[in-house]
Amino acid sequence: MLTTAVESTTLAMVAYDGAGEVLWLEFQSHAVYCYFGVPAAVHHALLAANSKGAYFNRYIRDRFPYQKVLDWPVFLPTTTR
Repeated sequence: MLTTAVESTTLAMVAYDGAGEVLWLEFQSHAVYCYFGVPAAVHHALLAANSKGAYFNRYIRDRFPYQKVLDWPVFLPTTTR
């Protein structure tokens, strides 16, 4: 799994499991949500977006099934972009 700290007023961290097509997003509020069935192209585009919050709102929010994560493993390695 690739975990990336991001510069955004909306998101703090993005993690992605390509094998399972699962995207984890940690918001600046520290809430973490898991999105299912997210293609790798969407993950890559999110990381490349000038506005991660705008990309999330337009291409991820309400487009994929999701679940709030209650027990987030804070020990995941982070790669800063």
